[in-house]
Amino acid sequence: MNRITWIAATGFGCGLSPVAPGTAGSVPGVVLAALICASGAGWAAQAAIAVALAAVAIPVCGAAEKSFGVKDDRRIVADEYLTFPICTIGLPCLAAPWILAVAFVVNRAMDVLKPFPARQIQAVPGGPGIVLDDVFSSLYALAINHAVWWVLKPVATA
Repeated sequence: MNRITWIAATGFGCGLSPVAPGTAGSVPGVVLAALICASGAGWAAQAAIAVALAAVAIPVCGAAEKSFGVKDDRRIVADEYLTFPICTIGLPCLAAPWILAVAFVVNRAMDVLKPFPARQIQAVPGGPGIVLDDVFSSLYALAINHAVWWVLKPVATA
């Protein structure tokens, strides 16, 4: 595995955290989501960017898994941060920055709980198995985050 792939796979070293590497590895995803939101991209462009980032994660995670020699090694966190922007699609992250914090907590909860079919998808070998469970968990988080925004919007914009 080359150095760039290693850096990307470990989330710029965040995946080397001795405590909760998946959570630490999600932090670059919050930065990515904030940058996407700051770009002024509409929800369709945000969705396209999120799909592209998830697609990039598949070969990166697959290469890292082969190199580390361990199925979904805990040091591999590209799946965490490159799928995080999915859970903020269409949300007003600049107008309500607290939504990024909510999205982070909800995304981590969904990644731990792995609702159907996320847990089952983990059995898929290689990069697709590493990434697609996070895609589905992030989609659940997206739905919950929109529900939270819908409920709290009147209070947040008052």
